Amino acid sequence: MKFSFDHNNLNVLDLEKSLAFYREALGFTEVRRKEAKDGSFILVFLSDGETGHRLELTWLRDRTQPYVLGDNESHLAVTVDDFEAAYAHHQKMGCICYENKEMGLYFINDPDGYWIEIIPPRK
Repeated sequence: MKFSFDHNNLNVLDLEKSLAFYREALGFTEVRRKEAKDGSFILVFLSDGETGHRLELTWLRDRTQPYVLGDNESHLAVTVDDFEAAYAHHQKMGCICYENKEMGLYFINDPDGYWIEIIPPRK
């Protein structure tokens, strides 16, 4: 038996705002969308254009309160080929929420407060 990653899910309060953020901050693009016939939810799958892994954003029509994220110990992590350019871009966007210069990485947060770890290329 062999398992492989397919996707991760994040629930979002404002789908359009989140889609814009992931496009601008990480270059992720929509590759698939599923909408409930009754309009109760929308699932949008994002791709990095490089791997088969997908990020699923779930919007729930009846959700009006922000999600409780705890201590943000769970997070996404992505590598970037040009760490310095990414850092400057995220700094300009104002979305850097934590830096660990000793480890050579930083985190950005999305509109719902989810943290995304930005990692330089592995050498």
